[in-house]
Amino acid sequence: MASTNDAYYFSLIDMVNIMKRLTKKTQRHFIKKNASLLAVIGTSSLLGLSSLSAHASGEVNVYSARSEALIAPLLDAYAKENNVKVNLITGKADALLSRLKLEGDASPADVFITVDAGRLYRAKDAGVLQAFETDQLNKVVPEHLHDRDGYWYGLSQRARVIFYNPKKVAASDLSTYEDLADPKWKGKICIRSSSNIYNQSLVASMIDANGEAETLAWIKGLVANFARPPAGGDTDQIKAAAAGVCDIAVANTYYFGRLGLSSKAEDRAVFDKLAVFWPNQADNERGAHVNVSGIGMTASAKNKDNAKKLVEFLTNDQSQKWYANVNNEYAVVNGIAPPKSLSTFGEFKTDTVSLSVLGENNRQAVKLMDQGGWK
Repeated sequence: MASTNDAYYFSLIDMVNIMKRLTKKTQRHFIKKNASLLAVIGTSSLLGLSSLSAHASGEVNVYSARSEALIAPLLDAYAKENNVKVNLITGKADALLSRLKLEGDASPADVFITVDAGRLYRAKDAGVLQAFETDQLNKVVPEHLHDRDGYWYGLSQRARVIFYNPKKVAASDLSTYEDLADPKWKGKICIRSSSNIYNQSLVASMIDANGEAETLAWIKGLVANFARPPAGGDTDQIKAAAAGVCDIAVANTYYFGRLGLSSKAEDRAVFDKLAVFWPNQADNERGAHVNVSGIGMTASAKNKDNAKKLVEFLTNDQSQKWYANVNNEYAVVNGIAPPKSLSTFGEFKTDTVSLSVLGENNRQAVKLMDQGGWK
């Protein structure tokens, strides 16, 4: 066996093979000695990857940007129902994508689960996914909620909408995303930074709807209406609106749903102070912006049949109901009631633009956000 001092010269897969032959104690020592590389691929992920067998039959290997608690029970159910071993590795979305690139054809991963159509497009564009389809997937997943070329399929939906304080803002004063650039909202809007993929995808959808020139003008107007420089995540924007820092916040619905179910009284108090407004709902308007968590088959997949069956399993009615409830999101399959946490938000019309567009327009969206001064 090569010494750990030589590990920097090994490929990622070589490192994995070494890990398989080490005891638990020496695995930890190996990890400590190779901290620089592991900063990219993830310590806990390498420990998990060392147990995978990419070529074994009766298996499927999953890389997931969703945390274990939000996906593992469904994978366990699939494993039991189909007598298949499921190996799960979780990590940050961008880190897992980088890892898939590094591993290339040698990657043990069969499927990649992540959030936002923009990230799914990046995976497709990077060549780490392959196209596939089944009759069931074509039947149950609406066309706009999967890649137009079959590289990925949505698993759940989240809407990026307006949250407002009814004591400060009347619902009748709200209307569309476009209206948020109106000077009447000067100093009243909280939203996170332009580096956030959710905001990039929102802007990408507006480019499709309104064109680049109009979208740039909208960005400039929106920035002029910020109550503060963008800081924090979606939950921070919602809490800021509840605290009176701003009157309205733009965020994803599942963050708000989580606050309503929180065991913390202060979180539930935030939920009780705000209301949801669905933008662009008029007959001649496109509807509220939605995005997805989704799944794709990796280009390196060795267990293709099991991978396809897993995607089908995750889009059956029972799985969709569980997945939506646990993640506080909306199902992608029609006919599944929204989870309890979102049920009070009411019905709404969604934008049915193909989510492939969000990825295709991402670079231009980022460029326009930069030009418009959105930090």
